[in-house]
Order: sequence, then structure tokens, then C-alpha cells
Amino acid sequence: MRRHKSTTSSNMKKYIKSPEQKESNKYTENNPKENEIYNLNDDDFKTAIIKILNELRENSDRQLNEFRSYVTKEFDTIKKNQTEILEMKNTIEEIKKNLDALNSRADNMEERISNLEDGNIELLQAEEEREARLKRNEETLRELSDTIRRCNVRIIGIPEGEEKEKGAENLFKEIMAENFPNLVREMDLQVTEANRSPNFINARRPTPRHIVVKLAKVNDK
Repeated sequence: MRRHKSTTSSNMKKYIKSPEQKESNKYTENNPKENEIYNLNDDDFKTAIIKILNELRENSDRQLNEFRSYVTKEFDTIKKNQTEILEMKNTIEEIKKNLDALNSRADNMEERISNLEDGNIELLQAEEEREARLKRNEETLRELSDTIRRCNVRIIGIPEGEEKEKGAENLFKEIMAENFPNLVREMDLQVTEANRSPNFINARRPTPRHIVVKLAKVNDK
């Protein structure tokens, strides 16, 4: 910046000269010596003076025009620099706005991630509670199933269809009477339910389905 200022100052000095310098240059370059002018008669002296003044005026006009042109160029340069500075300022402002927008988006993303993490924690807790509840339910069902099965008697080898003719309960009583006659007389077996298990027929199964008889008392079993 100092270098530019120094150059500008030297250029301005180039175009601005003192009247003494101008006149000295004119006298040296284009005009007769002072002694010669003084020796002229009145008409020639007047003509010489007018010529010198005209040349001085022309030279001053030329230098003034050059100086004006120089100043105009300098102003254009300054104006251009100001425009570039303004553009740079606008660019910086735009970059700043973009950075602010990115920071805002980053903050929003962090907040969303935090919310998702909190939601995942809640889901994990809910899943753990659900699994614990299912485990408790399974244990309860197992206990109930064990309690129910303690009262069951399973009969195997009865051909399919016989329970429809005689009834599953009657088949059970016949089998008990044939195989355990004394036990039947001593005990009052109470049957609450008797049916095939499973409920559907599997065509690939070579053996008949079992008949499950549910007794009213575990002791009867």
C-alpha cells in the first residue's frame, strides 16, 4: 500500500510543475535568450512575449489534461477496488450465512439423534419388560399345563373311529374294566373329558392318534 502511494505521489509530481520550472523549460527549449529579447524593438518584444505566453498556456492545458486523465484513472482504480471489496464482503456474508445454516442443521441433527437414542432406550426397556412378561406368562402356562397333565391318562393303539362308535369315555372304562377290574371296583373314576390328541389327523402318521382322558382327581391317576 505504501509503495502504491509513493508511486502515485511521484506520478502526480510528474504532471504538476511549478511556473518557474515551466518557464525555465520553455525558455531553454523554444525561446530566445533573455538578452536577445531585451534587445528587440517594441513590436518584436510584444510578439515574443505573446508567443511565450501562448506556449505556456498550451503546455499548462496539456499537463492539466494529463493530470485529469491520471486522476480519472486513479478514481476508476479506487472504484474498482471498492467494488471488489464489496463483492468480497458480500461473499463473506453469504459464506457466513451458509455456515450458520449448516450449524443450525447440525444442531437439529444432534437433537434428532439424541431423541432417537432416547427412543431406542425406551424401546429396549419396553422390549425387556415384554420379554420378562412373556417369560412370566410362559412359566404360568407351564405350571398350569403341568397341573392339567397330572390329571391326564393317555391311551395309545386304539384304531381311529372306534371312539366315534362307543365314545372315548366308554372305551376308557372298558379298558380299565378289562385290565384293572379290582381297581375299578375300589375307585370311583370320574372322567371330565376324553378326546383324540392332536385334534387333526396327520396322513403321514402311521399310528392312530392317542386318546387323552382327563380325570377329575390326580389321585385317581
